[in-house]
Amino acid sequence: MSTSRRRVVRAASGLTVCAFALAACGTSGDNTPAASSGTKLQKTVVFSPLSLQPPALKGLADALTGYSKSKGWKAIVQDPNFDPAKQNQQVNEVLSSGRAGAIWVIAVAPKSMGGTIKAAQKKGVPILVNGKPAEYGYDGAQKGVSFSYIDYTAAGKALGDQLGKCLTEKNGGKGDVLFNESSAGQAGKAEFEAAAKSALAAGAPGAKIVQTLEVKDRSSGQTDIGNALQGHPDLVGVMSSTDEGALGAIGAFNNNTKSKLLCNVDFGGNDEVLADVKKGTIYSSVALQFAADMMQSFDTLVTMQGDPKAKGQVLVTPQKIITGNS
Repeated sequence: MSTSRRRVVRAASGLTVCAFALAACGTSGDNTPAASSGTKLQKTVVFSPLSLQPPALKGLADALTGYSKSKGWKAIVQDPNFDPAKQNQQVNEVLSSGRAGAIWVIAVAPKSMGGTIKAAQKKGVPILVNGKPAEYGYDGAQKGVSFSYIDYTAAGKALGDQLGKCLTEKNGGKGDVLFNESSAGQAGKAEFEAAAKSALAAGAPGAKIVQTLEVKDRSSGQTDIGNALQGHPDLVGVMSSTDEGALGAIGAFNNNTKSKLLCNVDFGGNDEVLADVKKGTIYSSVALQFAADMMQSFDTLVTMQGDPKAKGQVLVTPQKIITGNS
């Protein structure tokens, strides 16, 4: 999997929306708009994620299926299995068949999607793709095309703010800190990390980042954090760009009786992390709201179907700071 797409899967792992529960969020109706050509479009949304192998993306597909059903639509879910050529082929096949009323793509390779986007525009079928317009070679929303992205600058600022707040509450605004960063090539890495460091410095001027690590998974992360503790036994705070970093930190500190983790903050917000926030093991999580994002994405496509020649929107994935009192 492209490292620039892993964050989508990791963050989406917090989505536990039940499709049956979503069915209660709306009512069905038969208000299918006409396409620009005068042909009545199908009330069918085609969903092409990176793959259906990660449970998070399978859960997202199931949630979309339930939500679209509640709105009187049906969903066609595809599985390109991280293959950009297969993704384009599958989407173009359903476009050619006339079954697509709207399309949502979490692109394996955004730069490969140009022909597919143009084909959807020609057919008058609205399409929403994940990422910023620039990733697809555009300078903004296009006719019949919407985009949805994660605001990594805002997320990084929120993460640094939360660690600063925790250190101020528990350690007088000072202390040695470990920053678990995401792997090289991750989407939004540079702006996320710059914003997090700046916010921490503003919120807790006495805190000091004494080491950074690239955490790819919990197991290796726990080992690396344990090694970091050997060199920095006075570590009291950890901020992590991924759920794996926050969870790995818990294991590493539990195995080291000489250090105490006062402040552990996270970006992502999967179910396990949120359970630890509730228990107080993790101070807070900057949690991406993928259920809300799914609903706003679908609702945007429905609106776009009414006028496929109108410019789409540039959506931002909702974020929420979750604390033990949330």
